[in-house]
Amino acid sequence: MDRIRIRGGAPLNGLIPISGAKNAALPLMIASLLTDEALELGNVPRLADISSLLRIMSNFGVDHSIAGRRPGQTSETGQTIRLTARSVIDTCAPYELVSTMRASFWVIAPLVARFGEARVSMPGGCAIGTRPVDLLLMALTKLGATIEIDGGYVVAKAPKGLIGAEIEFPKVTVGGTHVALMAATLARGTTVIRNAAREPEVIDLADCLIKMGAKIEGAGTSEIVVEGVARLGGASHEVLPDRIETGTYAMAVAMTGGDVTLEHTRPELLQFALDVLGQTGAEVSTTPGGIRVKRNGNGLTSVDVTTDPFPGFPTDLQAQFMALMTRANGVSRIRETIFENRFMHVQELARLGAKIRLDGDSAYVEGVPALKGAPVMATDLRASVSLVIAGLVAEGETTINRVYHLDRGFEALETKLARCGAEIERLRG
Repeated sequence: MDRIRIRGGAPLNGLIPISGAKNAALPLMIASLLTDEALELGNVPRLADISSLLRIMSNFGVDHSIAGRRPGQTSETGQTIRLTARSVIDTCAPYELVSTMRASFWVIAPLVARFGEARVSMPGGCAIGTRPVDLLLMALTKLGATIEIDGGYVVAKAPKGLIGAEIEFPKVTVGGTHVALMAATLARGTTVIRNAAREPEVIDLADCLIKMGAKIEGAGTSEIVVEGVARLGGASHEVLPDRIETGTYAMAVAMTGGDVTLEHTRPELLQFALDVLGQTGAEVSTTPGGIRVKRNGNGLTSVDVTTDPFPGFPTDLQAQFMALMTRANGVSRIRETIFENRFMHVQELARLGAKIRLDGDSAYVEGVPALKGAPVMATDLRASVSLVIAGLVAEGETTINRVYHLDRGFEALETKLARCGAEIERLRG
């Protein structure tokens, strides 16, 4: 099993290209099931989750091709994938495939919308909380689907098609919004989605669906209106930049010091997090086509944060920010409101010398003068990269085990950091 070894102490200087967003690419790929025409997606990151979803899509009979490298492209600038769901031969998503990644459960929406039935295994994925699918199923039920649980599978049926309805989520849910949005595009009549997620990835999905012929208004607000159409067609769409990768590298620069320009990204995708980063003492500025982050060696200032749905502080940056706060002056409070079990990285950061106290949904982080390298273990995708950030400044050597979590969400991480001066390498096997 691969490991990552880091020798801390080197500041980061240079350029880091930001990849396409995994959390946008996955629902976009799933949306290809809504049409029998080709959907071409550019700027798709090379990640384990992308490969897993391609296997699931192939199991349905979806044809896919990956374009060869084009002029100017590198292994870090994304790939172009063409998906064609013309001859879907199976509407069952088996446990052995769905259990590896929660987002794959979303295939239930286009399958029942287009084919009138779907049998999808209950999902797996990161152990960062229960993350139930009840809100996703509620949305499909509102649209007229019947739902049954049979042997660990969700069986959804709508033999006469889905019918537009009013869907009001009791709490903001990105997955529920994705499912409702995709299903509503082929439902007869008008669907109103209230308390919808406002995340950029939802907007990206809506933009792509509109290119395919969907009639959608209000994406990016808390109320989305969808007028169903009889069929959708093919389209070409570029995946938006990964705001979580952007924030992760920005925090790595703030942690180590140095001066790095993050290319191919947009500050408005994570403005709240960038504002918080500025409060810690890092200098954050906008460049043509990117963001510049630098810190000249002055100490970090502790800042309190609470995770919230967009446009608030992203839960997917909570672990990285906690790593940053381990070296800040004073005590910071980090409150997690999205997932109830997302502090598993605390014990591993403590192995590096961090002082963190947990109290319910809050972590109190007391900054320390130095962290010391040690063997640590990744517990989930975002927790794993928080250990990388800590390891970049820890004295001596840090070895991170179970880095397959990293491979699910960060493209060419060691290469990007090493190019900017980090002493980091992957140990194979």
